[in-house]
Amino acid sequence: MPENKLACPTCGATVITYRNPFPTVDIIIAIKDQIVLIERKNEPFGWALPGGFVDYGESFETAAVREAKEETGLDLVDLRQFRAYSNPERDPRQHNISMVFTARASGVPQGADDAATAGLFSLDALPSPLCFDHEQILNDYRSALA
Repeated sequence: MPENKLACPTCGATVITYRNPFPTVDIIIAIKDQIVLIERKNEPFGWALPGGFVDYGESFETAAVREAKEETGLDLVDLRQFRAYSNPERDPRQHNISMVFTARASGVPQGADDAATAGLFSLDALPSPLCFDHEQILNDYRSALA
């Protein structure tokens, strides 16, 4: 396990701090026969599933509902866990573990918060590039639908 050794500012003793992955959520939101993707406002740029970091004291489910609302303006129904993704290389910024959910919504997604824009796409006509490991997630989702 990666660790950092720091000196205590009071007594000078060596203190070990551990680095742990950050919990995140991603949501595959279906509206009729399309899914919602956002175009990221921040690096890494590109298209992505709506999602983000889980706040302290927040459940994965609550984070998914909150992130979907913040980034797309959509209210989710039928929220279900899909899979977890934990490859340390899945996010170029740091090691994140994502709990991926599926859900349904209605309406027109509007990009907000970390999303420059939001759009509806067929699984057979996805925009490029997709950020993180979202291509793999959507391939797994497509396979699960078959």
